[in-house]
Amino acid sequence: MTVGEFAALLARYPNAALHMMLPDGDFVPAHFHVTEVGRVQKDFIDCGGTTRSATACLVQVWVAADIEHRLSAGKLAGILSMAAPLLKSDALPVEVEYESGVVSQYPLGGAEVTPSGLLFHLGTKHTDCLAPDRCGVGPKGTGCC
Repeated sequence: MTVGEFAALLARYPNAALHMMLPDGDFVPAHFHVTEVGRVQKDFIDCGGTTRSATACLVQVWVAADIEHRLSAGKLAGILSMAAPLLKSDALPVEVEYESGVVSQYPLGGAEVTPSGLLFHLGTKHTDCLAPDRCGVGPKGTGCC
């Protein structure tokens, strides 16, 4: 889901409660706070020697002991609006950073409107060889990086 899609959905249902479902079916506790919204850019060289870049909007959520706290869709839309000058693009993919034992980043997948609010499905990220033809794992097996 892109920043533009995320913001539009939040703005369409400003009074909706927010729910985030982790890939394993568990939920981020409903009293989460959004502590950061930022643009994150990673510049790197893959195992085949190609320079690459990846940029995303990272929304950090944090759970405190104040279990009565609830963030509405409209409030989060306002936070995204304040972050717009930093994000520089509505086309950035959105990732959610959440700590449950370890800090993890989840791509924001689909969303649905439910009777209890907006339900956001968090996806998974995986490592991968980006140059299999040059790293020895491709069909020709040209050697290892």
